[in-house]
Amino acid sequence: MKTYTSITEKQLSDFLKLPIEGSFQMINLLKFKDIIEEQGITGEEGYAEYMKAALPFFKATNAEIVYNGKPIYELIGPADTLEWDKILIVQYESKEEFMGMISHKAYPMEMRRRSLLDSRLILCANH
Repeated sequence: MKTYTSITEKQLSDFLKLPIEGSFQMINLLKFKDIIEEQGITGEEGYAEYMKAALPFFKATNAEIVYNGKPIYELIGPADTLEWDKILIVQYESKEEFMGMISHKAYPMEMRRRSLLDSRLILCANH
């Protein structure tokens, strides 16, 4: 099974070419590792640490967490499993603010990646 925990160079390049005006939302679908071997903590615990470290960057760019929740039941989809451990929706003021945040040398991107078994980051915009 192929998993996704980081933005590829092509995805980033394609994102930068998109004509995004104003604010947009990113839906984060997150599946945590059972354990982060090098730290001896769960992926969920590691992700909580990432969020604490990332919060100052969110605040500096006026990013807003719109939704942060745990799926509990699938009405449509496989009946025997929940695919994601957490769903997070973050609103960003602009593409430039988002890029400034994730490209900052101190942004804890590695903490995020290390905590996840799989993820999706889905760009959404109001129309």
